[in-house]
Amino acid sequence: MKYFVIYLIIMNLAGFASMGIDKYKARHHKWRIPEKTLFLIAAIGGSAGSIAGMQTFRHKTKHTVFIIGMPLIFIIHIALFIFLKYYI
Repeated sequence: MKYFVIYLIIMNLAGFASMGIDKYKARHHKWRIPEKTLFLIAAIGGSAGSIAGMQTFRHKTKHTVFIIGMPLIFIIHIALFIFLKYYI
């Protein structure tokens, strides 16, 4: 369980950082992080950090796919956690 918590902390920091880095790159007209990568980081455990990064850096907050997609991934993670904790 300890390693799982460490993994989630790392992934959420990566999700938060990726939103900040992509926002910086967008402002400076540099190579951007692909949206698929941003969603992949969220899907493999960094959804809370990605949502926090979206709000903190005001990045991707007008894109419907992110407004709906990131919270949906987070809800799926919570549901999966509850299922695994109580039913397995």
